[in-house]
Amino acid sequence: MSLPSLRRRVFAWFSRNSRELSWRGTRNPYEILVSEIMLQQTTVAAVEGYYRRFLQRFPNVESLAAAELTEVYRYWEGLGYYRRASQLHQAAGVIAGKHGGIFPQTFDEVLALPGVGRYTAGAVLSIAYDQRLPILEANTIRLHCRLLGLTTNPFEMETNKRLWTFAEEILPYKNVGRFNQALMDLGSRVCTLKQPQCLRETPCPLFEWCQAARLGLQREIPVPKVKPNVEAVTEIAVLVRKRGRILLVQYPDGVRWAGLWDFPRCRDDGFVTETLGELTGRRITTGRQIATHKHTVTRFKITLRFVEGKDCGPLSEPQYAVRWVTPEELNALPMNSSGRKLLRSNIVGEKFAAGTGNHDFADQKPTLPDSVGRRSNSCGHVGNRTGQQ
Repeated sequence: MSLPSLRRRVFAWFSRNSRELSWRGTRNPYEILVSEIMLQQTTVAAVEGYYRRFLQRFPNVESLAAAELTEVYRYWEGLGYYRRASQLHQAAGVIAGKHGGIFPQTFDEVLALPGVGRYTAGAVLSIAYDQRLPILEANTIRLHCRLLGLTTNPFEMETNKRLWTFAEEILPYKNVGRFNQALMDLGSRVCTLKQPQCLRETPCPLFEWCQAARLGLQREIPVPKVKPNVEAVTEIAVLVRKRGRILLVQYPDGVRWAGLWDFPRCRDDGFVTETLGELTGRRITTGRQIATHKHTVTRFKITLRFVEGKDCGPLSEPQYAVRWVTPEELNALPMNSSGRKLLRSNIVGEKFAAGTGNHDFADQKPTLPDSVGRRSNSCGHVGNRTGQQ
């Protein structure tokens, strides 16, 4: 199959099978950038609603650049990987300041924006300005590896270089952005990871070109990434209430969830009271368990135990920013997903979000006693990490 034939088949398939997505059809580089940043390590289905809401609040570079990062985080809340939101905010600031609000049109200038790599720069410029620039992301890496029959790791330097070269060679000389979008759709919908649709109801238009199909190696190509070992971790989050407010902490730069607010939280490592004291600067004792939430963050499988706590006064300078908030203020503060889920759970929602903040959860059946539940909720002397009193 010649390159012109390959291009015609891709375009023809895309004309029949392209998806209607919120960001499809726009040539606005800012809107395309927002969609591409959101889609990094996140599914299309998850991004749809967030994309629309984000652009309603931040319709252009100027509005995003002028916004407080806390508000940006609030509109990003639930998408995860919050560093993307911070970098998108920074990129808007660069465009508004350095480029006078005009989105740059050269590859090097776009690549220099915070959070923008070679793929994102190529996607934005090819879709917005039809520049002849290749893209490589998860779907096209898989597609190209199979077309070429590559049995080496696609992230090794030589293999990755070959993939970029191939991605550039097959590009047409017009409608480049549409071609790139077609390849991504082809990879995500036909050349799928576990069940490629080579000869099924919607056959792959590039089946005749595909070396992996010819060799019967579709399931072996591409070479899978080595999965990191999953570590089981138990964490504790504490609901501390006082006079109709609850205690929250804000994660500092350089740690997971930087800039977000959360219930005081730490690992259940035998030094919970001490760690909470260091983070909040408050003497906090823990009481009975309220709820349990399980989730995964990168390579950690986390069991989060939500417990009642009591504030027994100041202890030292806190490591994190600390704030006593009303139920109404919670809606404006960006929280990590697990913290927000705890807040919206039936227990917290019914007992605290109503605004009284004075319930003791007495009508809730307690869970079986455990290492935290057996601890006293009274304010006693807090020992140090060696266990001395």
